[in-house]
Amino acid sequence: MYPLTQKLSFLQLLTLVSLTAISCAASADDLTEDSGAWLQAVAEGSMSVIDPSLKNGRIWVEGQSRFDRDWSHWYQGMVRTAVGYSLSDRATIWAGYTWLPTQNIGKSYVSQQDIWPAFRYVLPTEIGTFTFRTMWETNFLNGDQLRERPRQMIKFMHPLEFEPRLSLIAWDEAFYRVNSTTFGGKSGFDQNRAFAGFGWSFNKNVRTELGYMNQYVENANHSAATMRHLGMASVFVNF
Repeated sequence: MYPLTQKLSFLQLLTLVSLTAISCAASADDLTEDSGAWLQAVAEGSMSVIDPSLKNGRIWVEGQSRFDRDWSHWYQGMVRTAVGYSLSDRATIWAGYTWLPTQNIGKSYVSQQDIWPAFRYVLPTEIGTFTFRTMWETNFLNGDQLRERPRQMIKFMHPLEFEPRLSLIAWDEAFYRVNSTTFGGKSGFDQNRAFAGFGWSFNKNVRTELGYMNQYVENANHSAATMRHLGMASVFVNF
């Protein structure tokens, strides 16, 4: 059995993740709240399916669909693809591309494109698995404007003792604007995403996650912000 202190540590982590986004809200003068849902599908695997000699090569394909206005309005999609290389069984480097079509109510349609490098490190422990992912996005905005936006995610998965296929999951990801742009906003804090929920592993190749995500996004000049209360459902496929 897991020691009581380890169980308390996980509960403390869940509390910290939940409070991170709430504490960020204090920096904006005006806060708008909304609810919605994000749906996500991710496939990742080794390039050995193409050629056995490419076993250290990785492929990452991801799609998302996002709804706001109390689930009634589709406002954003996301397609992400990347190639990577496994430095070890824990560390992977990536180079990728993201397409982010957005249609907010009352605003013009935006088709943002990003290119990015990323580094991911997976750390198994006695109480669960930590995953650290660092990305540096170059966002192609309207015209020839480029916004540099690093983002950092920390994720923790804690398998339950009575049913190892079922896990408690918590993660947090923070975004920061390095430079000021007309369409991308002033430099500084951009947004925070905090998630808490459950995961279920059907087998070694298919896993799902379901839970609550709090997204806090500041506007262009940091004078107002939007907090979305989101249901999030994900499926992950490994090959």
